[in-house]
Amino acid sequence: MSTAAAIRAYRGPAVFSIGLRPFFLFSALWSAIAAPLWVYAFLNGGPVGLGWHVHEMLFGYAGGIIVGFLLTAVPNWTGRLPVVGLPLALLFSLWLAGRAAMLAVALNADVAAAAWPAAIDSLFLFVMAAVVWREVLAGRNWRNLPVAMMVTVLALANAGFHLEAGAGGVANLSTRLGLSVVTLMIALIGGRVTPSFTRNWQLKRGGPLPAVTGRFDTMTLIVTAAGLLAWSFAPAYPTAGMILLAAGVLNLIRLARWRGEATLAEPLVAILHLGYLWLTTGLVLLGLAAVAPTQVLPSVGVHALTAGAIGVMTLAIMTRSSRGHTGRPLTAGTAEVLIYGLINAAALTRVAGGLIPVAYHPLLITSVGLWSAAFLAFVISYAPILLTPRLGRG
Repeated sequence: MSTAAAIRAYRGPAVFSIGLRPFFLFSALWSAIAAPLWVYAFLNGGPVGLGWHVHEMLFGYAGGIIVGFLLTAVPNWTGRLPVVGLPLALLFSLWLAGRAAMLAVALNADVAAAAWPAAIDSLFLFVMAAVVWREVLAGRNWRNLPVAMMVTVLALANAGFHLEAGAGGVANLSTRLGLSVVTLMIALIGGRVTPSFTRNWQLKRGGPLPAVTGRFDTMTLIVTAAGLLAWSFAPAYPTAGMILLAAGVLNLIRLARWRGEATLAEPLVAILHLGYLWLTTGLVLLGLAAVAPTQVLPSVGVHALTAGAIGVMTLAIMTRSSRGHTGRPLTAGTAEVLIYGLINAAALTRVAGGLIPVAYHPLLITSVGLWSAAFLAFVISYAPILLTPRLGRG
């Protein structure tokens, strides 16, 4: 049975018929709730600290989206059967248990010293790493070994976060390593889907085609990986900054080769290019922070990558993949345009907060409000799609 046939043959609850359904929907809902919860605590002296916010946005939200995407994409890469039904429900339950455990830590000081919340939260990504390794090795899909390696490093960074942070602190090294892995995954996978979807769309309308993937893309990924690795362990080292600046420029050239300017008529495609532009911007700003620390704060580059590259690119993938895998037309409507506008506005105001210190609090509140609105708009618009069977299922 093929991957597509296995999905069509599934007759259980629709939400567990494919990996993206539960993880996209509930990760988005969690993101919409978690961000304002932290800001409220930050402004009013509540118990939810910065460490919780960092962890839940990076390993909770982004980790959930990555898993939802990979559970959907890996079977197509390897030709093996997808994880559906009860196994998918159990994996999703691990993600839910991790969110509950981390919230318990944030709200209860007595729980913070216990080992069980860290163990529960860490288990999810380690199980997912095992799933990806199994599929890649069994399918002899050597091209995606880097993906399996990155999921493993993300799982290790998450476990390291708990060891490094202790009770209520911020795990700087583990956070940088986790952010670097997610950024590199955007460069790798975003660097596949963006030109691929652009080519498919342009072939239908006769527009200019993106450049074919080749040695330049490989070199760009190698430099990006080197820069992010150096930044993870030595964020203030000027050499790390220079490598990141080179990576930012190379990725900008790579993006230009994909002919994104010709996709403006279809927001569902154009948003992928805009998400990748945030990636290049974040790399450049991180590099500048290391080379000229008195001019650019590191947090500016970090938020260009988190609110910008991760926020925009994940919603771009979530909307397009959700429509494609549920039988909907691959074209953006009013809801998608609203979602894209809100998330980009959230990223812009979050980055501006680091550039305009006197307006930090108003811009922070505005950014979080826009961020939450973007993800609520996704939940409201896509819940009927993700919770019901695929259109035209035979």
